[in-house]
Amino acid sequence: PEAFVYGEEDFVMQAAGWGDPDSAPSRFDRLLLAGWSDRVERGLFRYRLGPLPTRVLPGPVRLVAQLNEQRSAERRPPQPVRSLRDPFDPGAFNFTRLRPAELLFRLCRTGGPGPPPDPLLVAINASPLERGHVLLLPEPARRLPQVLTAPALRGALEAALLSAHPGFRVGFNGLGGGASVNHLHLHGLYLDRPLPLEEAPAEPLGPRLGLLRAGPAPAFLFFAPGPAALEPVSRAVCRAAEHLGGVGLACNVLATRGEPPAGPGAGGGRGLRVLLWARRPLFGPKAGEPFAVALCELAGLLPLPTEPLYRDITEVQALSAIRQHLLPEPELLHLGGELARLLDN
Repeated sequence: PEAFVYGEEDFVMQAAGWGDPDSAPSRFDRLLLAGWSDRVERGLFRYRLGPLPTRVLPGPVRLVAQLNEQRSAERRPPQPVRSLRDPFDPGAFNFTRLRPAELLFRLCRTGGPGPPPDPLLVAINASPLERGHVLLLPEPARRLPQVLTAPALRGALEAALLSAHPGFRVGFNGLGGGASVNHLHLHGLYLDRPLPLEEAPAEPLGPRLGLLRAGPAPAFLFFAPGPAALEPVSRAVCRAAEHLGGVGLACNVLATRGEPPAGPGAGGGRGLRVLLWARRPLFGPKAGEPFAVALCELAGLLPLPTEPLYRDITEVQALSAIRQHLLPEPELLHLGGELARLLDN
């Protein structure tokens, strides 16, 4: 695939507003969306994604429900995961098997700040959640398992800053946390609405860590005010994720543009909020679950598999399904203290 060579001058520090999110797409947005649309016309997706029925569930959390029956029916079945430390399995589906036409371009940074991150391949997600849903892949031939690394996360955070769309988010599902392929990858996707977790203030746990309670699930919050902070934030998030794995917990990560941890009006400009969710690991499908819980659901977006569920689900039912994967409050706060001490050392 062609190289998308970028430097710090390509970062979009002030994305478009929500009033007109498509007003001025960046060079990155134009290349990604044009390539994505081209692959639609070439029939490379498992289904053709049309407008998705969407509604906000009544209630204080304002969960966004979206009907995506085709993804549920036609996506590749998730790989069985047995533990948080499953090795890469060359016999299972992995991203070395992608067709060349599924690759859009390769992200390559030149110049500062700091050493360049891993180059990332940008490939279509053949079972998309939204228009422009892509995979961000460190060199697939390295055959890395689905364990987050700081160079890969940093590359994904830089991709978030290359977009001028306010709703381009990047994220990661760990083993036991909704990952469907045990081969290192992150997701990038355009979500066409703001989320409460972009602005809500967080409780400080330490100089570099907060606890964000907005949305359906509390998350640990890291903040990068600008490009120079992406490397230390990436290392901090990965140290925290490694600690979670060491105590038997799975994780999910989402990065979104947002306010400083203290919230709007507290001083300081917008940057990247990086959220880390700690959760009980789940290996295999859970009987009776209305939907799987991964990074979108934890952030407040519910892609639902059937029309009756989409029509009838309530906020109480959705929150019950999500929160059964989470830690009890005392355990969460104890873990937050451990992470704050870890990151201060």
